[in-house]
Amino acid sequence: MKREITIYDIAKELNVSSSTVSRALQDHPEISQKTISKVKDTAEKLGYRHNTFASNLRTRKTYTIGVLVHELQSNFMVSVLAGIEKVTSEAGYDLIIAHSSESFDKEAANAKNLFHKRVDGLFVSLSLQTTNLKHFKPFQEKNIPIMFFDRVDENSDATKIVIDNYRCGYQATTHLIEQGCKRIVMVTSDLRRNVYSQRHKGYQDALFDHKIAYDSDLVLIRDLSEEGGRTSALEILKKTPFPDGAFITNDFTAAVCLQTLKEHGVRIPEDIAIVGFNNDKICKFVDPNLTTINYPGFDMGAIAAKNMIQHLEGKSTIDTTSKIVIHSELIVRESSRRKKG
Repeated sequence: MKREITIYDIAKELNVSSSTVSRALQDHPEISQKTISKVKDTAEKLGYRHNTFASNLRTRKTYTIGVLVHELQSNFMVSVLAGIEKVTSEAGYDLIIAHSSESFDKEAANAKNLFHKRVDGLFVSLSLQTTNLKHFKPFQEKNIPIMFFDRVDENSDATKIVIDNYRCGYQATTHLIEQGCKRIVMVTSDLRRNVYSQRHKGYQDALFDHKIAYDSDLVLIRDLSEEGGRTSALEILKKTPFPDGAFITNDFTAAVCLQTLKEHGVRIPEDIAIVGFNNDKICKFVDPNLTTINYPGFDMGAIAAKNMIQHLEGKSTIDTTSKIVIHSELIVRESSRRKKG
């Protein structure tokens, strides 16, 4: 096996000291641009690789940040990761991404693995099964910063970055009521998780404020997937009287539900008006286009990453900020628009 090229090999080739090579590779201001260029060209010619591991041992930093999410398939999560990656890469940090597949055990195992990989910081979106944060205690004991985003534990003192899910649920339901809907189905996921419980509370309060009775039979707790959208549509079809509105807390599930209802002769929005959630690209590809809540995933990721990097570089601290709320808004399209304006 060919041995690894070192700074001593570059120094020998150029007949300079190893300290000159080391400083040139780091663009040290005391080294001339001519020497820096010469050293870097020679390093590339010889096949030199920077020994990040040795450097990290000296600085006690790995320049890696862990990201632990509940899944990787949604457009929303991809956009959050894109926002995180843009900011962290510009700051010279790498990402290690792990996902829990909605399993508490897998989340705890991934957290342990990221801890042993000595990440400098950690972003987390909790699984549906997570009921406590004990598996993040080792990070806290070592003063490794953690930022929870999207799915968080509202009772925790940890730094959280979220949208106002309650307001979004209230706004979506109120919009349907303003379009004339009086019997509104809500399709959502496990109410133990903050995002779904708060959207549900917003739905409940909007009904109450408009003097519409809450009916638990109209709240469908489902897996927010393609199958979940299909089964929800089939359940809606069986309900009597037939619902005239639907608030579905995931765009992909809403699109599948909408399409399935159409296949059974239901007119959208005349028979049932539909509102989704996230503002995924699929909203513009279904017919009619889907009304939704804009959930700015890229912005959430970028803001979380900026706060993390500033903390790691000692420019500010996330410890004094318990919650950052990202702006979101209702986008009205044809799937719910029954009235002009």
